[in-house]
Parts: sequence; structure tokens; C-alpha cells
Amino acid sequence: MRILIIEDDKEASAYLVKGLRELGHAVDQASDGKNGLFLAMSEPYDIMVVDRMLPKLDGLSIIQTLRAANNNTPVLILSALGEVDDRVKGLKAGGDDYLVKPYAFSELQARIEALSRRRQADSPVTKLHVEDLEMDLLARTVRRGAQEIDLQPREFRLLEYLMRHAGQVVTRTMLLEHVWDYHFDPQTNVIDVHISRLRQKIDRSFGHSLLHTVRGAGYMLRAPH
Repeated sequence: MRILIIEDDKEASAYLVKGLRELGHAVDQASDGKNGLFLAMSEPYDIMVVDRMLPKLDGLSIIQTLRAANNNTPVLILSALGEVDDRVKGLKAGGDDYLVKPYAFSELQARIEALSRRRQADSPVTKLHVEDLEMDLLARTVRRGAQEIDLQPREFRLLEYLMRHAGQVVTRTMLLEHVWDYHFDPQTNVIDVHISRLRQKIDRSFGHSLLHTVRGAGYMLRAPH
């Protein structure tokens, strides 16, 4: 992991940097809040360890500035202030964990590892796959094998919903509510038309079909058995 330490106590900082590097992490260090915020805003980090009491800019202000800028990097706050109110203020400012000084390095290591696991679990899905069909949610592109598929916005939403529910029967009601935002049946063939267009685009030029009609129930996107 790449970790940023913002700590003004030279001995404490050197101890942290040495210990974390021995564990194989890449570690940057800042000795005041202003420089720490600059690094935090300009470089990508997996975890930040931030002392609460810092010169030039305090730790809680750093965290609040990061959160206001939509920087959601997990932050472990270090502080000699260990009362309940102090810990609550730190967490409400946007900190993800709070460790009171003095602390054992083994506990700090365990807390960093826990924050890393939590971040990985919370990471948003950016790509969907069903066999050789791939949807990139950030680039808004769809490919099957080496071929890029051009979809209209509604077709993209329809395929995204089907891919998120791959292997499951998706009913007309589900599609009306989640793709068209209808909470009633408009008594039109709008779904049939879009399914037909989508099937032509993602299945027609390929050796086997992924989009299937489940008679009397709805539709299913799945790889062949």
C-alpha cells in the first residue's frame, strides 16, 4: 500500500515510517498540516495516518478539507486526546478510525489493514462481465470480444440492469421500474422493441446468444451452459 503519514513529532514519525516500510509499504511523510494537505490532495494514497495536533493546520481541518473535495481515502487519526468527545469529533470530521497515543505499533498495523480491507470491499464496480461481453461503466462503452458495440442511452441502461442481474430472470415490471422509471404498466411494447434492438446488437454477429427470453416470466442474460 501507499501510505501518507502526517506527524510533527520527528521520533514518532520516523518510527512509523520505518515500521511501515519494513512491512513493504511505500510511505510518504509530512511534518506539518499545510504540507500534509498538499501531499494528500496531489498524490494518490491508499491510507493516511494523521496526527490531530499539527502546526500550520490541524488534523481535523485536513480531513474536513479532503472530504469537502470528495477525497475519500481512509484516514486513521492519531491523538493524545482520548476522551469520548475527542474521538467523536474526529470521526464526525471524516476520520475513519481513531487511535489514542501512546499506542502499540501492532495495533496501528492491524487498524491500517482493517481500513484497507474495508476500502476494497467498498470500491465501486466499474466493469461488468458476462462471458465475453464487457461493459465499462466509467467509459460508457460495451464490447463483446474484440468488437465494440454502439448503444443508445436507454439500451445501455437496459443492458446494465440485465448484466447486474446476470443468471436471474428479470421481469417486465422490474425493467419498467428500474430502466424506464415507470411504476405502472403503460401497456405498450416498449420493452419488446428495446430487447429486440439490444439482442440484434449484442448477439446477432456472434456464435451464440447471451440474451434469452424466459417464456411467461421475462428475460435473462447468461452465458451458455
